[in-house]
Amino acid sequence: MKREKLYIFDTTLRDGEQTPGVNLTVDEKVQIAKQLERLGVDVIEAGFAVSSPADFEAVRRIAKEVKNSTVCSLARAVELDIKTAWEALKEGHKVRIHTFIATSDIHLKYKLKMSREEALRRAVEAVKLIREVSEGRAEVEFSAEDAGRTDLKYLCEVIEAVIEAGAQVVNIPDTVGYAVPDEWYEKILYIRENVPNIDRAIISVHCHNDLGLATANSLMAVKAGARQVECTINGIGERAGNAALEEVVMAIKVRPDQFPVYTDIDTKQIYKTSQLVSRLTGVLISKTKPIVGDNAFAHESGIHQHGVLECPETYEIMRPSDIGLTESKIVLGKHSGRHAFKKKLEEMGVELSPEKFEEAFRKFKELASRKKEIYDVDVELIVEGLEGAKEKTYRLLYNQAVSGEGIIPSATVKIATPQGEKLGLAVGNGPVDATYKAIKNALSIGDEVQLRDFKIRALTAGTDALAEVFVTIEGNGFRVSGRGVDPDIVRASALAFIEALNRLERRKSKRSGV
Repeated sequence: MKREKLYIFDTTLRDGEQTPGVNLTVDEKVQIAKQLERLGVDVIEAGFAVSSPADFEAVRRIAKEVKNSTVCSLARAVELDIKTAWEALKEGHKVRIHTFIATSDIHLKYKLKMSREEALRRAVEAVKLIREVSEGRAEVEFSAEDAGRTDLKYLCEVIEAVIEAGAQVVNIPDTVGYAVPDEWYEKILYIRENVPNIDRAIISVHCHNDLGLATANSLMAVKAGARQVECTINGIGERAGNAALEEVVMAIKVRPDQFPVYTDIDTKQIYKTSQLVSRLTGVLISKTKPIVGDNAFAHESGIHQHGVLECPETYEIMRPSDIGLTESKIVLGKHSGRHAFKKKLEEMGVELSPEKFEEAFRKFKELASRKKEIYDVDVELIVEGLEGAKEKTYRLLYNQAVSGEGIIPSATVKIATPQGEKLGLAVGNGPVDATYKAIKNALSIGDEVQLRDFKIRALTAGTDALAEVFVTIEGNGFRVSGRGVDPDIVRASALAFIEALNRLERRKSKRSGV
């Protein structure tokens, strides 16, 4: 099967920023654009240059600073929009102006108050103007807004005319997320077969997710011959959002038997890009979000866990490493079986006799029937209960942290050790970071111990709520956890860290036979 390139057009910075409540700064847009470039996106729609001075500046800076991806600005089929877009893009390396006009009868009648003939004339004039003002330097993309509800014969007439005028990409958007997959496939196929000069342009699609079908519609369009998909990271965008880049790209990667195309996306950058966009936009990712959600590579069912531990392909159609993660997550819960529990003990460096293991597993199942989430520290407590009470190597005697606006966060701790009391001081990025560094300084452990996980939650309501902190640390080949509870978040964090350090010392002593 001969494979053709599928171009990935990312509109996170334009349509994605239209997500209600999202407002990115220019610097944040540039940061995301550079990550999209590392991801291997072919076209970055950096904004709508005429819409605001901030959008103009974002498009200008991204066009100047991005070297490998084409940078695009949206523009209505209006002279001011097109000339402003070119002003923003003209210093760029590879640039595109994406012009559009609505073509559906409902938009023409109620929004534009324009005839079909007038819309067609405006579309052609806009394409010609882009070529004129940019002197042929800017690629030209034309979108027939609300193509999904546009009369097909008229749509083909518009597409033929704009290609003749110089459009290199013709975008067929399902602007309101109205289409269903079979219908969308037939529409793209009809355009391919009924526009005489379609071989002179790339067919693109831009699908919205109002019915939850954006990714499915995009993939069906690819099957029908579309060779550019417009999408966003995490599927963010107007209303219910857009086709998600990560879903489109991974579907093509996982099912090459279904799609005769390839992309230049570095999929190992997907998770990192997803997290960056989520953090800067403030749009949280659902745990069950395909590809990048917390549960996408997590398994709790005992049957699934057994299969994945024996051979990941039994329940995983892609590897976590494909998107930039290190490993799958085996989540312990009431559905987990012996294989998962044994694997967790092995990860923690715990060795139990067959009899002790069965007792520990029984206690684990009892706890899991009462508790929604089982943390590593819960397993630690089960094991310690079998082994009896243990002497604590370290005890937190005193801690103080200072932070605030204009103040460098700093911390002081005093810890009781077998060698006497130890004092530690440090500065950090915040009070908890400074406290952890102070504890490391007090115990002279430097980089021997690394923090691998940190979770915090409120046990009670109100501003005086008890804070419960869970940490996981790694050192000397062991991974252990600790839990701390205190009304003071910083002290709870310190207690959790000290408890984890005590467990680490016990593991080291047990291995050395002391």
